[in-house]
Amino acid sequence: MGADGWRGVPDASRAALRAADVVIGGPRQLDLLPPDCAGERVPWPTPLRPAVPRLLAAHAGRRITVLASGDPMYYGIGRALTEVLGADAVRVLPHPSSVALACARLGWPREDVDVVTLVGRPAARLAAVLHEGRRLLVLSAGAGTPAEVAALLRDRGFGPSRMRVLEQLGGDRERTGAAVTADAWSEAPGDPLNVVAVECLRTPGAARLGAVPGLPDPAYEHDGQLTKRHVRAATLAVLAPAPGELLWDVGGGSGSIAVEWMRTHPSCRAVCVERDPERAARIGRNAERLGVPGLRVVVGAAPGALAGLPTPDAVFVGGGLTAPGLLDAVWEALPAGGRLVANTVTLESEALLADAYRRHGGDLTRLAVAHTVPVGGFTGWRQAMPVTQWAVEKPPTGTT
Repeated sequence: MGADGWRGVPDASRAALRAADVVIGGPRQLDLLPPDCAGERVPWPTPLRPAVPRLLAAHAGRRITVLASGDPMYYGIGRALTEVLGADAVRVLPHPSSVALACARLGWPREDVDVVTLVGRPAARLAAVLHEGRRLLVLSAGAGTPAEVAALLRDRGFGPSRMRVLEQLGGDRERTGAAVTADAWSEAPGDPLNVVAVECLRTPGAARLGAVPGLPDPAYEHDGQLTKRHVRAATLAVLAPAPGELLWDVGGGSGSIAVEWMRTHPSCRAVCVERDPERAARIGRNAERLGVPGLRVVVGAAPGALAGLPTPDAVFVGGGLTAPGLLDAVWEALPAGGRLVANTVTLESEALLADAYRRHGGDLTRLAVAHTVPVGGFTGWRQAMPVTQWAVEKPPTGTT
Protein backbone atom coordinates (compact mmCIF):
# COMPACT_ATOMS: atom_id res chain seq x y z
CA MET A 1 0.00 0.00 0.00
CA GLY A 2 1.33 3.40 -0.97
CA ALA A 3 0.76 6.82 0.54
CA ASP A 4 -2.41 7.06 -1.60
CA GLY A 5 -4.02 4.50 0.69
CA TRP A 6 -6.91 2.22 -0.25
CA ARG A 7 -7.72 3.93 -3.56
CA GLY A 8 -4.29 2.97 -4.91
CA VAL A 9 -4.50 -0.69 -3.88
CA PRO A 10 -4.96 -3.04 -6.89
CA ASP A 11 -7.87 -5.50 -7.01
CA ALA A 12 -5.75 -8.57 -6.21
CA SER A 13 -4.35 -6.88 -3.12
CA ARG A 14 -7.82 -5.73 -2.03
CA ALA A 15 -9.08 -9.29 -2.29
CA ALA A 16 -6.22 -10.58 -0.14
CA LEU A 17 -6.91 -7.96 2.53
CA ARG A 18 -10.64 -8.69 2.59
CA ALA A 19 -10.03 -12.44 2.87
CA ALA A 20 -7.49 -12.19 5.70
CA ASP A 21 -8.17 -13.46 9.20
CA VAL A 22 -5.33 -11.26 10.43
CA VAL A 23 -3.87 -8.07 8.93
CA ILE A 24 -0.46 -7.02 10.29
CA GLY A 25 0.97 -3.59 9.52
CA GLY A 26 1.96 -0.19 10.81
CA PRO A 27 -0.76 1.78 12.64
CA ARG A 28 -0.87 4.38 9.83
CA GLN A 29 -1.49 1.70 7.21
CA LEU A 30 -4.05 -0.20 9.29
CA ASP A 31 -6.04 3.01 9.74
CA LEU A 32 -6.34 3.30 5.94
CA LEU A 33 -8.24 0.02 5.58
CA PRO A 34 -12.02 0.19 4.91
CA PRO A 35 -14.57 -1.46 7.24
CA ASP A 36 -15.11 -4.46 4.92
CA CYS A 37 -11.55 -5.63 5.71
CA ALA A 38 -12.87 -7.41 8.77
CA GLY A 39 -9.77 -9.36 9.82
CA GLU A 40 -8.11 -8.75 13.17
CA ARG A 41 -5.78 -5.76 12.87
CA VAL A 42 -2.40 -6.26 14.55
CA PRO A 43 0.16 -3.42 14.63
CA TRP A 44 3.85 -4.21 14.38
CA PRO A 45 5.70 -3.92 17.69
CA THR A 46 9.02 -2.09 18.06
CA PRO A 47 11.66 -3.27 17.29
CA LEU A 48 10.03 -4.95 14.31
CA ARG A 49 12.56 -7.47 12.98
CA PRO A 50 12.95 -9.63 16.12
CA ALA A 51 9.16 -9.76 16.53
CA VAL A 52 8.44 -11.32 13.12
CA PRO A 53 8.86 -15.04 14.05
CA ARG A 54 6.93 -14.62 17.31
CA LEU A 55 4.05 -12.72 15.71
CA LEU A 56 3.69 -15.19 12.85
CA ALA A 57 3.75 -18.12 15.27
CA ALA A 58 1.04 -16.49 17.42
CA HIS A 59 -1.33 -16.52 14.42
CA ALA A 60 -0.29 -19.85 12.89
CA GLY A 61 -3.11 -21.57 11.00
CA ARG A 62 -4.89 -18.33 10.18
CA ARG A 63 -4.86 -16.42 6.89
CA ILE A 64 -2.33 -13.65 7.45
CA THR A 65 -1.89 -10.59 5.25
CA VAL A 66 0.93 -8.15 5.94
CA LEU A 67 0.70 -4.52 4.85
CA ALA A 68 3.90 -2.94 3.54
CA SER A 69 4.80 0.48 2.15
CA GLY A 70 5.41 0.21 -1.58
CA ASP A 71 7.40 -2.82 -2.72
CA PRO A 72 7.84 -5.30 0.18
CA MET A 73 10.89 -6.88 -1.49
CA TYR A 74 12.83 -3.61 -1.81
CA TYR A 75 14.23 -2.75 1.62
CA GLY A 76 10.88 -3.90 3.01
CA ILE A 77 9.25 -6.47 5.27
CA GLY A 78 9.20 -9.06 2.47
CA ARG A 79 12.79 -10.03 3.19
CA ALA A 80 12.07 -10.81 6.83
CA LEU A 81 8.98 -12.82 5.95
CA THR A 82 10.71 -14.95 3.32
CA GLU A 83 13.68 -15.56 5.63
CA VAL A 84 11.37 -16.83 8.37
CA LEU A 85 8.79 -18.73 6.28
CA GLY A 86 10.61 -19.50 3.02
CA ALA A 87 9.82 -17.94 -0.35
CA ASP A 88 7.24 -20.60 -1.27
CA ALA A 89 5.09 -19.75 1.76
CA VAL A 90 4.78 -16.04 0.94
CA ARG A 91 2.74 -14.45 -1.83
CA VAL A 92 4.02 -10.95 -2.60
CA LEU A 93 1.76 -8.30 -4.15
CA PRO A 94 3.98 -5.25 -4.69
CA HIS A 95 3.07 -1.59 -5.07
CA PRO A 96 5.41 0.92 -6.79
CA SER A 97 8.28 1.62 -4.40
CA SER A 98 9.17 5.10 -3.16
CA VAL A 99 12.30 4.80 -5.30
CA ALA A 100 10.25 4.20 -8.46
CA LEU A 101 7.99 7.12 -7.62
CA ALA A 102 10.90 9.44 -6.79
CA CYS A 103 12.68 8.62 -10.06
CA ALA A 104 9.44 9.29 -11.94
CA ARG A 105 9.00 12.68 -10.28
CA LEU A 106 12.62 13.71 -10.80
CA GLY A 107 13.03 12.32 -14.31
CA TRP A 108 16.01 10.23 -13.18
CA PRO A 109 16.62 6.86 -14.92
CA ARG A 110 16.50 4.26 -12.13
CA GLU A 111 19.59 2.45 -13.41
CA ASP A 112 21.67 5.60 -12.93
CA VAL A 113 20.72 6.12 -9.30
CA ASP A 114 22.34 4.69 -6.14
CA VAL A 115 19.92 3.92 -3.31
CA VAL A 116 20.92 4.00 0.35
CA THR A 117 18.52 3.21 3.17
CA LEU A 118 19.00 4.87 6.55
CA VAL A 119 16.01 3.11 8.08
CA GLY A 120 17.47 1.48 11.16
CA ARG A 121 20.99 2.10 9.85
CA PRO A 122 23.63 4.75 10.60
CA ALA A 123 23.90 7.77 8.32
CA ALA A 124 27.66 7.16 8.03
CA ARG A 125 27.05 4.41 5.45
CA LEU A 126 26.09 7.15 2.97
CA ALA A 127 29.76 8.20 2.81
CA ALA A 128 30.71 5.07 0.86
CA VAL A 129 28.68 6.14 -2.20
CA LEU A 130 29.66 9.81 -2.41
CA HIS A 131 31.24 10.37 -5.82
CA GLU A 132 31.28 13.44 -8.03
CA GLY A 133 28.29 13.59 -10.37
CA ARG A 134 26.39 10.62 -8.91
CA ARG A 135 22.70 10.76 -8.09
CA LEU A 136 21.51 9.26 -4.81
CA LEU A 137 18.15 8.47 -3.28
CA VAL A 138 18.24 8.18 0.50
CA LEU A 139 15.39 6.30 2.17
CA SER A 140 14.74 8.31 5.33
CA ALA A 141 14.29 7.04 8.86
CA GLY A 142 12.14 10.04 9.74
CA ALA A 143 11.67 13.79 9.60
CA GLY A 144 15.19 14.46 10.84
CA THR A 145 16.98 12.46 8.16
CA PRO A 146 17.35 15.29 5.58
CA ALA A 147 19.23 17.48 8.07
CA GLU A 148 21.38 14.48 9.01
CA VAL A 149 22.19 13.89 5.33
CA ALA A 150 23.07 17.57 4.82
CA ALA A 151 25.42 17.53 7.82
CA LEU A 152 27.18 14.40 6.57
CA LEU A 153 27.59 15.84 3.06
CA ARG A 154 29.19 18.97 4.49
CA ASP A 155 31.49 16.97 6.76
CA ARG A 156 32.64 14.65 3.96
CA GLY A 157 33.49 17.41 1.50
CA PHE A 158 30.25 17.38 -0.52
CA GLY A 159 28.65 20.60 0.73
CA PRO A 160 27.81 21.91 -2.79
CA SER A 161 25.64 18.82 -3.44
CA ARG A 162 22.03 19.63 -4.32
CA MET A 163 19.31 18.09 -2.14
CA ARG A 164 15.56 17.76 -2.62
CA VAL A 165 13.13 16.17 -0.17
CA LEU A 166 10.14 14.27 -1.60
CA GLU A 167 7.35 13.68 0.92
CA GLN A 168 4.28 11.40 0.92
CA LEU A 169 5.02 10.14 -2.60
CA GLY A 170 1.87 9.03 -4.39
CA GLY A 171 -0.46 10.43 -1.72
CA ASP A 172 -2.78 13.40 -1.49
CA ARG A 173 -0.18 15.30 0.54
CA GLU A 174 2.70 14.66 -1.86
CA ARG A 175 5.26 17.45 -1.83
CA THR A 176 8.58 17.93 -3.61
CA GLY A 177 10.78 20.55 -2.04
CA ALA A 178 13.02 22.97 -3.91
CA ALA A 179 16.65 22.05 -4.57
CA VAL A 180 18.98 23.38 -1.85
CA THR A 181 22.70 22.73 -1.40
CA ALA A 182 23.84 20.86 1.68
CA ASP A 183 25.93 23.91 2.60
CA ALA A 184 22.81 26.08 2.61
CA TRP A 185 20.46 23.55 4.19
CA SER A 186 18.38 25.07 6.97
CA GLU A 187 14.99 23.48 6.38
CA ALA A 188 12.87 22.60 9.41
CA PRO A 189 11.90 18.91 9.76
CA GLY A 190 8.94 18.06 7.55
CA ASP A 191 6.90 14.92 6.97
CA PRO A 192 8.53 11.74 8.39
CA LEU A 193 7.55 9.80 5.24
CA ASN A 194 10.18 11.16 2.88
CA VAL A 195 12.96 10.36 0.43
CA VAL A 196 16.03 12.57 0.00
CA ALA A 197 17.37 13.07 -3.52
CA VAL A 198 21.03 14.10 -3.77
CA GLU A 199 23.09 15.22 -6.75
CA CYS A 200 26.69 14.83 -5.58
CA LEU A 201 29.10 17.73 -6.04
CA ARG A 202 32.47 17.79 -4.29
CA THR A 203 33.83 20.88 -2.55
CA PRO A 204 36.77 22.25 -4.60
CA GLY A 205 39.99 20.93 -3.12
CA ALA A 206 38.31 18.21 -1.05
CA ALA A 207 39.96 14.78 -1.07
CA ARG A 208 38.80 12.52 -3.89
CA LEU A 209 38.03 9.00 -2.66
CA GLY A 210 37.64 6.57 -5.54
CA ALA A 211 35.54 3.44 -5.81
CA VAL A 212 38.48 1.03 -6.07
CA PRO A 213 41.01 0.02 -3.38
CA GLY A 214 43.96 2.29 -2.79
CA LEU A 215 42.50 5.34 -1.05
CA PRO A 216 45.00 8.12 -0.31
CA ASP A 217 46.90 7.50 2.93
CA PRO A 218 45.69 10.81 4.47
CA ALA A 219 42.12 9.45 4.30
CA TYR A 220 43.02 7.39 7.38
CA GLU A 221 43.69 8.34 10.96
CA HIS A 222 46.71 6.26 12.00
CA ASP A 223 49.79 6.10 14.21
CA GLY A 224 52.10 4.76 11.50
CA GLN A 225 50.53 1.28 11.46
CA LEU A 226 48.98 1.64 8.04
CA THR A 227 49.22 -0.56 4.97
CA LYS A 228 50.32 2.10 2.52
CA ARG A 229 48.29 2.96 -0.55
CA HIS A 230 50.09 1.02 -3.30
CA VAL A 231 50.67 -2.09 -1.18
CA ARG A 232 47.05 -1.87 0.00
CA ALA A 233 45.76 -1.85 -3.58
CA ALA A 234 47.95 -4.87 -4.45
CA THR A 235 46.77 -6.68 -1.32
CA LEU A 236 43.07 -6.13 -2.05
CA ALA A 237 43.65 -7.34 -5.61
CA VAL A 238 44.79 -10.77 -4.40
CA LEU A 239 42.22 -10.92 -1.59
CA ALA A 240 39.66 -10.51 -4.42
CA PRO A 241 36.53 -9.46 -2.48
CA ALA A 242 33.20 -10.56 -3.92
CA PRO A 243 29.67 -9.50 -2.89
CA GLY A 244 28.53 -11.02 0.39
CA GLU A 245 31.94 -12.31 1.46
CA LEU A 246 33.48 -12.01 4.94
CA LEU A 247 37.07 -10.95 5.65
CA TRP A 248 39.12 -11.40 8.80
CA ASP A 249 41.66 -8.55 9.06
CA VAL A 250 44.08 -9.82 11.72
CA GLY A 251 46.36 -7.24 13.29
CA GLY A 252 44.17 -4.44 11.96
CA GLY A 253 46.38 -1.43 12.75
CA SER A 254 44.29 1.35 11.18
CA GLY A 255 41.77 -1.05 9.60
CA SER A 256 42.51 0.08 6.04
CA ILE A 257 42.32 -3.38 4.46
CA ALA A 258 38.99 -4.18 6.13
CA VAL A 259 37.58 -0.73 5.32
CA GLU A 260 38.41 -0.99 1.62
CA TRP A 261 37.23 -4.60 1.46
CA MET A 262 33.81 -3.41 2.67
CA ARG A 263 33.77 -0.40 0.32
CA THR A 264 33.97 -2.70 -2.73
CA HIS A 265 30.31 -3.76 -2.30
CA PRO A 266 27.55 -2.92 0.22
CA SER A 267 27.13 -6.61 1.11
CA CYS A 268 30.82 -7.25 1.89
CA ARG A 269 31.51 -7.81 5.60
CA ALA A 270 34.64 -7.71 7.70
CA VAL A 271 35.92 -8.39 11.20
CA CYS A 272 39.02 -6.50 12.33
CA VAL A 273 41.06 -8.09 15.15
CA GLU A 274 43.35 -5.69 16.98
CA ARG A 275 44.97 -6.23 20.38
CA ASP A 276 45.60 -2.54 21.15
CA PRO A 277 42.42 -0.82 22.45
CA GLU A 278 43.52 2.61 21.22
CA ARG A 279 44.12 1.30 17.70
CA ALA A 280 40.84 -0.61 17.84
CA ALA A 281 38.99 2.63 18.61
CA ARG A 282 40.84 4.31 15.74
CA ILE A 283 39.72 1.53 13.37
CA GLY A 284 36.12 2.22 14.35
CA ARG A 285 36.53 5.92 13.61
CA ASN A 286 38.08 5.19 10.20
CA ALA A 287 35.22 2.84 9.35
CA GLU A 288 32.65 5.47 10.34
CA ARG A 289 34.42 8.21 8.41
CA LEU A 290 34.79 6.17 5.23
CA GLY A 291 31.24 4.88 5.05
CA VAL A 292 31.43 1.34 6.47
CA PRO A 293 30.19 1.68 10.07
CA GLY A 294 29.20 -1.99 10.04
CA LEU A 295 32.85 -3.06 10.35
CA ARG A 296 33.14 -5.25 13.44
CA VAL A 297 36.17 -4.61 15.63
CA VAL A 298 37.33 -7.31 18.07
CA VAL A 299 39.80 -6.19 20.72
CA GLY A 300 42.21 -9.00 21.57
CA ALA A 301 45.35 -10.83 20.53
CA ALA A 302 45.21 -13.47 17.81
CA PRO A 303 44.99 -16.41 17.61
CA GLY A 304 42.99 -16.46 20.86
CA ALA A 305 40.68 -13.63 19.79
CA LEU A 306 39.66 -15.55 16.67
CA ALA A 307 37.66 -18.11 18.63
CA GLY A 308 33.95 -17.98 17.88
CA LEU A 309 34.19 -15.68 14.87
CA PRO A 310 32.07 -16.59 11.81
CA THR A 311 33.86 -18.56 9.10
CA PRO A 312 35.76 -16.20 6.79
CA ASP A 313 35.93 -16.28 3.01
CA ALA A 314 39.32 -14.58 3.16
CA VAL A 315 41.91 -13.68 5.79
CA PHE A 316 44.49 -10.91 5.79
CA VAL A 317 47.29 -10.98 8.33
CA GLY A 318 48.96 -7.60 8.55
CA GLY A 319 50.47 -7.87 12.01
CA GLY A 320 51.39 -10.38 14.69
CA LEU A 321 52.70 -13.04 12.32
CA THR A 322 55.23 -14.25 14.89
CA ALA A 323 52.49 -15.01 17.44
CA PRO A 324 52.74 -18.78 18.08
CA GLY A 325 50.23 -20.74 16.02
CA LEU A 326 48.68 -17.75 14.24
CA LEU A 327 49.25 -18.84 10.64
CA ASP A 328 48.13 -22.40 11.39
CA ALA A 329 44.99 -21.10 13.14
CA VAL A 330 43.85 -18.91 10.26
CA TRP A 331 44.66 -21.66 7.76
CA GLU A 332 42.46 -24.09 9.69
CA ALA A 333 39.66 -21.52 9.92
CA LEU A 334 39.49 -21.06 6.14
CA PRO A 335 37.09 -23.23 4.13
CA ALA A 336 38.14 -24.79 0.83
CA GLY A 337 38.52 -22.03 -1.73
CA GLY A 338 39.18 -19.41 0.95
CA ARG A 339 42.04 -16.96 0.40
CA LEU A 340 44.84 -16.09 2.79
CA VAL A 341 47.13 -13.09 2.31
CA ALA A 342 49.90 -12.10 4.72
CA ASN A 343 52.27 -9.12 4.47
CA THR A 344 55.49 -8.48 6.37
CA VAL A 345 58.59 -6.28 6.33
CA THR A 346 60.71 -8.23 8.85
CA LEU A 347 63.12 -11.10 8.21
CA GLU A 348 61.68 -13.12 11.08
CA SER A 349 58.14 -13.02 9.71
CA GLU A 350 59.43 -13.51 6.17
CA ALA A 351 60.97 -16.82 7.27
CA LEU A 352 57.53 -17.91 8.53
CA LEU A 353 55.93 -17.00 5.21
CA ALA A 354 58.62 -18.88 3.29
CA ASP A 355 57.90 -21.99 5.39
CA ALA A 356 54.15 -21.61 4.84
CA TYR A 357 54.75 -21.21 1.11
CA ARG A 358 56.78 -24.45 1.13
CA ARG A 359 53.97 -26.32 2.91
CA HIS A 360 50.88 -24.87 1.21
CA GLY A 361 52.01 -23.34 -2.07
CA GLY A 362 50.49 -20.14 -3.40
CA ASP A 363 52.50 -17.08 -4.46
CA LEU A 364 55.35 -15.41 -2.63
CA THR A 365 55.91 -11.86 -3.87
CA ARG A 366 58.22 -8.98 -3.03
CA LEU A 367 56.56 -5.56 -3.35
CA ALA A 368 58.86 -2.54 -3.65
CA VAL A 369 57.67 1.05 -3.94
CA ALA A 370 59.75 4.22 -4.31
CA HIS A 371 58.67 7.84 -4.08
CA THR A 372 60.33 10.98 -5.38
CA VAL A 373 62.11 13.25 -2.90
CA PRO A 374 64.14 16.47 -3.28
CA VAL A 375 67.88 15.91 -3.66
CA GLY A 376 69.38 19.37 -3.40
CA GLY A 377 68.01 21.23 -6.39
CA PHE A 378 67.14 17.97 -8.12
CA THR A 379 64.76 15.05 -7.62
CA GLY A 380 65.58 11.46 -6.68
CA TRP A 381 63.96 8.27 -5.47
CA ARG A 382 63.48 7.13 -1.88
CA GLN A 383 62.78 3.42 -1.51
CA ALA A 384 60.15 2.35 1.03
CA MET A 385 60.76 -0.84 3.01
CA PRO A 386 60.02 -3.79 0.72
CA VAL A 387 56.99 -5.90 1.63
CA THR A 388 56.98 -9.68 1.35
CA GLN A 389 53.51 -10.98 0.54
CA TRP A 390 52.27 -14.56 0.66
CA ALA A 391 48.93 -15.22 -1.07
CA VAL A 392 47.30 -18.64 -1.29
CA GLU A 393 43.92 -20.22 -1.94
CA LYS A 394 43.04 -23.20 0.26
CA PRO A 395 42.50 -26.33 -1.82
CA PRO A 396 39.66 -28.83 -1.30
CA THR A 397 40.11 -31.29 1.55
CA GLY A 398 42.34 -34.20 0.61
CA THR A 399 44.37 -32.32 -2.00
CA THR A 400 47.80 -30.72 -1.66
